[in-house]
Amino acid sequence: MLVGQGIAAVLATAGLLVTAIPAAHADTATASTASEVTPGAETETPSLVTGLNEQVAATGTAADAARGHLKARKGRYHIADTSAKDLVSAGTTTDKGGKETVRLQQKYKGVEVLGGQYLVRMTKKDGKRTVTGTSGNYFTELKLATVTPKVSEKTAVERAIAAVSSQLGGGLLKAPAKGERLTGTASGVTVLPQGTGVLTRQITVTGVSPVDGRPVKQQVYIDAHSGFPVMQYSDIKTFGATDAAPAASGPTGTAPEVSTDAADQLVVKGSGTRYNGEKVELNLYKNTKGELQTIDYGRRAADSPYSGPMLVTYDARGREVAGASGNWPTGIAPFSPATPELGAEYTDSGAVDAHWAAGKVYDYYKSHFGRNGLDGKDGYIYSLVGVVQNGQPYNNAFWDGTKMVYGKGGGDFRTFSADTDVVGHEMTHGVVEHTANLVYAGQSGAMNEALADYFGNAIDLEANGQSMDDPDAGLLGEDLCTTLSPRECALRDLNDGATTSKNFIGATYGGDNGGVHLNSTIFSGALWDMRQDLGSDLADKIVYRALSAYMTPLDGFTEGRAAVVAAAQELGVTKAQLKTVKTSFDAHGIVPGWEKALGIDTDTILSKVNIYNTGVGAGGGKYAVSRSNEDGSEPYSVWLGNTTGKGQPQLMSANNGDYNVYANTDGKTVVWADYGSSGIKIMARPVKGGPAKVIDGFGSDISGLVVDGDYVAYTAFNPQFGVTNVRYVNMKTGEVGLVDDGRPANISGLPSIRDGKIAYAKVAPDANGAYKVGVEVFDGATGARTEMPTPADTMGIGQTAITDDGVFWIEDDDATDDGKAAVRRADLDGSDPVTVTPEAGADSLYAYTLTASDDAVSITSTPPATWWANDTMAKLYQVAPDGKGGAQRVSCNRGEQAFGTADEGQRVLWLDGTTGYTNLVKRDRPAGRC
Repeated sequence: MLVGQGIAAVLATAGLLVTAIPAAHADTATASTASEVTPGAETETPSLVTGLNEQVAATGTAADAARGHLKARKGRYHIADTSAKDLVSAGTTTDKGGKETVRLQQKYKGVEVLGGQYLVRMTKKDGKRTVTGTSGNYFTELKLATVTPKVSEKTAVERAIAAVSSQLGGGLLKAPAKGERLTGTASGVTVLPQGTGVLTRQITVTGVSPVDGRPVKQQVYIDAHSGFPVMQYSDIKTFGATDAAPAASGPTGTAPEVSTDAADQLVVKGSGTRYNGEKVELNLYKNTKGELQTIDYGRRAADSPYSGPMLVTYDARGREVAGASGNWPTGIAPFSPATPELGAEYTDSGAVDAHWAAGKVYDYYKSHFGRNGLDGKDGYIYSLVGVVQNGQPYNNAFWDGTKMVYGKGGGDFRTFSADTDVVGHEMTHGVVEHTANLVYAGQSGAMNEALADYFGNAIDLEANGQSMDDPDAGLLGEDLCTTLSPRECALRDLNDGATTSKNFIGATYGGDNGGVHLNSTIFSGALWDMRQDLGSDLADKIVYRALSAYMTPLDGFTEGRAAVVAAAQELGVTKAQLKTVKTSFDAHGIVPGWEKALGIDTDTILSKVNIYNTGVGAGGGKYAVSRSNEDGSEPYSVWLGNTTGKGQPQLMSANNGDYNVYANTDGKTVVWADYGSSGIKIMARPVKGGPAKVIDGFGSDISGLVVDGDYVAYTAFNPQFGVTNVRYVNMKTGEVGLVDDGRPANISGLPSIRDGKIAYAKVAPDANGAYKVGVEVFDGATGARTEMPTPADTMGIGQTAITDDGVFWIEDDDATDDGKAAVRRADLDGSDPVTVTPEAGADSLYAYTLTASDDAVSITSTPPATWWANDTMAKLYQVAPDGKGGAQRVSCNRGEQAFGTADEGQRVLWLDGTTGYTNLVKRDRPAGRC
């Protein structure tokens, strides 16, 4: 899905990319106090109401008063049931001056609605309580016949694990890694507020990636009627844009015990030297054994020693990130210096910077906003410092929902606690989680990152005495490097001038969670401009008020702008200052309707197909693709059309409430998978007419459906062993089988098909039990298997493609794991092997998947994204079958180019995310160089 705006910014996640519903927010706020009502998008409830002065009951809870207001003003809010059953209190915050903000979570027939939060802002003074405004998302158009899932919890967990396993595979079939398998935990039933609503089972998939040992935490939403995964994203907030550390579930267990008994406490004033050479004071703790520890009780009030903040910095040096993400490593303890004067060891490890900076972040939120810690309740603040990945440096940091984790740096990087803005960034993720709780995907995720960057940098400047006038004031991570200059080292720059029209990149959830880092500086840049023009104190107050009292989980850029403008108005800015706020957003292109300004160099065949986790197939001048309705709420149906784009597409599948996905065609037959509550049916229908027929069925999960002539093949997931096998069907004879005999030790996948011959990637043990990775061709007519020439030490095999005279495949032979892979070709009998594109050198690609016609090979290149940028997005390249002439870019579109499929000649179709929507596009020849 593509990342669009507002609710759909995350939800039309029912699209390959997070598609967008045009937001209704506009700049209704003025410098006066007159009430203004901004209509909601796809709902009767207004998204923003400002300038109110309406009294409510002063007695009782703030939540009761808020619900009473919504009930009394039903004509304004159109909320039918304002009872505590369907409007559940999600918390109340009280600020200086008696300001109260109540967050109410929407439920539909008792089931939580994702992102359905409505805020009521009030003041309580002189025994009176007055409503001053409201905002958020309450979805009035939900109309579900039932909230009882048809799909069992067991099936949902299996499908979720299969979906995550497929995403983690990185496009390659490899020998299985030793270690724990992924597990899934059902988190209940959730309504996705698309159109009239989509009932889902929410599954949290956790464990360790079988590919590279990284920790995994993915939130997967399984359609409760059909069992198809309609939304999926990583649930960890990293500083860098790496996709390397989704968190494990949880947390598993609790933090190791440290003393919280005031009688046992002794605040010891210590000191240490930061990475930058500055000597700083540190609060330490001496336990009953006389041991010093990096525990800070020093911010507790003298008259209340038994309550208040506790900041603990743990020694995680050498601990694996997989065991620290969402978990507490066994036996972990705070750093324990021998003396109050912490020596070089604690500087070099990052302990001094982490412990000192955590206190500075706490002090910033307390002194500026009266906020008690990350959760607003002085919950304990934990930092783990020095984790590694597979024994190697881990160049990143993240917030896992309970603590900060800082990686041990490698190369030119120091430990990631070395820069105060990194610490401020990660701790601000905790503040966001306990306020607006912006969903970490799409535009809401980019705003989550933007706010973490804004406050992280604001804290950095204040703590280190740096001026906003400093040319490097907008840099983040600039102090992480040992030799590079700040500007060379910085990972982001809030003064980079990013705008929606020039820099917004449409990305799938598999690509930076829908662009959470890629697009963040568009929004943070607007906030930073505002800080430069209004001054730090006022700007910080406006942004914090917008975060804590206006923003809700599914807000996009346009809603974020409206929240900041409304917060500025509430705080009493002048007309000139309000104009400055608006101008800051204007300069970064964050204006209503900004998505319409994004351009492409392709022919659009179908716009806004609104699909997720399923692609497009083509052959014989025809294409087959799944499609939903405008708001993405309708289960997917399969459509057939001409690859030229001429004529109207034809509906091929039944609108039966099932999800019809993985559509493909050879120009004569259309095939697809029908996901229903009782299982998966493999369907086929002639292009020239006739009924759709069930040709096979499967219970768990499938992918990679292909067809040619009488034969159909697909990859089937085996939940018992956690592996895949290629299954085939002869539609003429009814024969069904497995290309690799289906023994538990055999693994196969990524099939392609031509004239009854099926090419596929295969992993199987040799005579000594060692796994060998390779490519085979199975002949459906004779049952013979022909092995393609691959080196004995091949690490992984990617997508195959078979044409009239040859087989193509992706091959990774390099143990360095740099992400690059070769494209090879051989004749159908395995002879005449050719390297189409090399694995290393100037002409090499980060080959992820491929598709081929008799005239050209089209390769999706996806560079590894340690730090996301446009050039790390999936892009299509095309090369001649013999590799001569080198590869050329198929399109210069800025967004993600996914699910490429070859037709005839050089024509390629794919799902493109450039415009912020998921569009089916094509080009008839390569664009060349971009």
